[in-house]
Amino acid sequence: MTDASSTPAARPVPGTVAEAIAARLTAALSPTRLEVANESAQHRGHLGDDGTGESHFRVTVESAAFAGQTRVARQRMVNHALADLLAERIHALAIHARAPGEAAG
Repeated sequence: MTDASSTPAARPVPGTVAEAIAARLTAALSPTRLEVANESAQHRGHLGDDGTGESHFRVTVESAAFAGQTRVARQRMVNHALADLLAERIHALAIHARAPGEAAG
């Protein structure tokens, strides 16, 4: 029998969701640049607003891990690193992912 506390969805979220996003992306992608913006206030009262003020985010992440990867592959890498948060805590996530030296797009 598997202990449910070892599954990613069961991991506690320390601090804010934005802090958890930053910690997980840092661990998974070793970014050279990382910005996490909480845009939940812009969606207050809309579908997906759970009232916590932590449901809608935008991330800008630059990582050597993205070199040679397609836009879809990069987004999958970010989604994989945040899978449990996306399933339980994040309603919307905008992703801007690029490799070092690429122009912002």
